[in-house]
Amino acid sequence: MDISRLRVLREFADRGSVTSAARALHCTPSAVSQQLRALQAEVGLALTEPAGRGLRLTDAGRALVARADDVLAALDRAEAELDTYRSEPRGRVRVAIFPSAALMLLPGLLHRLTEFPALDVDVRDVDMTPAEVPALIADFDIVVTHRDEHAEQLPTDRLEIVHLLREPLDVALPPGHRLAGQEKVRLTELAGERWLGVNVGFPVDDVLRSLSVRTGVPARPVHRINDFRVIEALVLAGHGVALLPRYTMSPAVVSRPLAGLRAARHIEAVLRTGTSTRPAVTKVLEALHAEAASLSEG
Repeated sequence: MDISRLRVLREFADRGSVTSAARALHCTPSAVSQQLRALQAEVGLALTEPAGRGLRLTDAGRALVARADDVLAALDRAEAELDTYRSEPRGRVRVAIFPSAALMLLPGLLHRLTEFPALDVDVRDVDMTPAEVPALIADFDIVVTHRDEHAEQLPTDRLEIVHLLREPLDVALPPGHRLAGQEKVRLTELAGERWLGVNVGFPVDDVLRSLSVRTGVPARPVHRINDFRVIEALVLAGHGVALLPRYTMSPAVVSRPLAGLRAARHIEAVLRTGTSTRPAVTKVLEALHAEAASLSEG
């Protein structure tokens, strides 16, 4: 089978349409369709079938995509072995990272990588939900994401999940709040408070809702804002309380752990299978690990 056609099939599988695959491959939709038809002729099986106005993979197509991942990962490993003959990691590594992790990890990460001048790290901040991560893998080598620690991990049949950090979530209170003098705060003591939260589907909201269900204490946000700095400003101004990540919270906000409850998000690096064998990607992962470890130790 032609390797380039396998790459076209994988792009179609990752992106869901001929048009999106063509855009990623910098060619025309008709060229993608021709490559898919040629691959079908090579294997002698239908790999796609009509679905509305577009196409979708058949069972045979999905099976071949899984094997295409193996083949292309093997090629990546072969390239990685050649890279080991070079004196230092080199090449471009594309990283997507959600905003609060960028605030927490990115300055130190980039500082750690300055000693590798041949390594080109291209970073984009992406405000992502866990469900959006698999689609981002098509455009990035590493996706730094987060999830409620009680939520299921992403499926690992085509992905590699690397744990970076468990970050506790604490209650953010305005100075002078009636509970500010306590070492810990029980959720029951916050009944009736005005909550400030993030949009539905994001991990911090998942944690707040699960805590509310487990304790029976209503905690429905009156405002939903994804920028933690804006939430902190509203807390400081006395407009409500919030559940916020510990390591990125401003010292101006009164931060208190929850008593009797575990509340945290897991920060993870997600990669397509085989990508971590590239020396350049390995070096970025090592730097991410080191920076995350420095936060949890401090």
